[in-house]
Amino acid sequence: MERLVVLGGGESGVGTALLGKQKGFEVFVSDKGQIKEKYKEVLEHFEIEWEENQHSETKILTADVVMKSPGIPDKAPLVKMLVAEGIPVISEIEFACQYTDAAIIGITGTNGKTTTTSLTFHLVKAAGFNVGCAGNIGDSFARMVSEKDLKNYVLEISSFQLDGIVSFKPRVAVITNITPDHLDRYEYKFENYVASKFRIAMNQDANDYLIYDADDEAIAEGLKKHPVQSKLVPFSLKTAVQQGAWLEKDSIKIDVESKTLEMSTDFLALDGQHNVKNAMAASLAALLVGVRKEAIKQSIQTFQGVPHRLEKVLKINHVEYINDSKATNVNATYYALDGIKKPIVWIVGGVDKGNDYSQLMPMVREKVKGIVCLGMDNSRLVETFGKVVEPLVETYSMEEAVKVAYKIAKRGDAVLLSPACASFDLFQNYEDRGDQFKAAIRKL
Repeated sequence: MERLVVLGGGESGVGTALLGKQKGFEVFVSDKGQIKEKYKEVLEHFEIEWEENQHSETKILTADVVMKSPGIPDKAPLVKMLVAEGIPVISEIEFACQYTDAAIIGITGTNGKTTTTSLTFHLVKAAGFNVGCAGNIGDSFARMVSEKDLKNYVLEISSFQLDGIVSFKPRVAVITNITPDHLDRYEYKFENYVASKFRIAMNQDANDYLIYDADDEAIAEGLKKHPVQSKLVPFSLKTAVQQGAWLEKDSIKIDVESKTLEMSTDFLALDGQHNVKNAMAASLAALLVGVRKEAIKQSIQTFQGVPHRLEKVLKINHVEYINDSKATNVNATYYALDGIKKPIVWIVGGVDKGNDYSQLMPMVREKVKGIVCLGMDNSRLVETFGKVVEPLVETYSMEEAVKVAYKIAKRGDAVLLSPACASFDLFQNYEDRGDQFKAAIRKL
């Protein structure tokens, strides 16, 4: 019996453990931290051996294969030790793909991947396809493969998950965009991060498709350095493309594999130019797996977006409150500021990942009337915007930040939480940050 060791007892780890058990592996789950009760209950129910608050090397080094959760870096001493011993260390995506013949749409990118994944799933499911949505969103891919027999999957895939693939091959791959993020995991080299994203297409052949943003300089450079074998399907807001999607006045035009589609941007329930791109990518992916164009036109109008991504919360005294907690980097916040047409009171801050805020300066000068900093250390934000926007107020809790924003905002304004930073100084994660924002608004 082969031995599968799973490092990390979260969603992807427990999903892999369940699939491994089902496929006849001897499974052991090891987590350096605490495993949540709901996951412990699953492991106990399926009689899977586990440990928490430690990694027992003697038990781990006997593995035939190791699935490493995405949060554990390749440079972790234990991972290095496994590699040195010649034990394969793979990602959950790689492990699960061996046990399904489903057509896979794999979506990666720095920003927009959750919205694009959710929208693609919405389009494919609404057309009546037998489809699941998994990966970096919702249930783990491995768990879904163990529980259901689906013919199609739409997967959101992070760079960390792509780092652990060997043979994973999506029928349709999507790269939404690439901007600097998570560079601490890539030796602070942007080109390493770009290379990681391009791994999504590394096993594709001439029967597969790579959908990508033709306006994105990093992707253009990446295509030169990482040539792919799949059919290239670009989308662009700037120029008409062959075999892809483009914008003509206020219409999205698509021409791919002899399928044409035209629809007004007014059809989109989501605001902002970045969401036009997300809609292009999702529509292309849906067309390429066989969804009819009439079905796409119909269902794209009913998609309401995803929580914590430009989510409209409430209007109070003619002021709109918008939750964009998922904007954990500068580029995502740029899109948010760009998409809002009202004067903005901007709540920003958190764990700074080496952010260059200067690229936000033109947008801030034009649109932002007040800044509320929310974080343990706001010094770089104060330094960058302190002389540009008045008032700029520092706060250290969500309730305080929302109360300050409420006082600054006037009729016709928008209060936008778009932090441009990670959440771990004051919150468990970006969902917790967004939920606290919504709760604080409802207390006003």
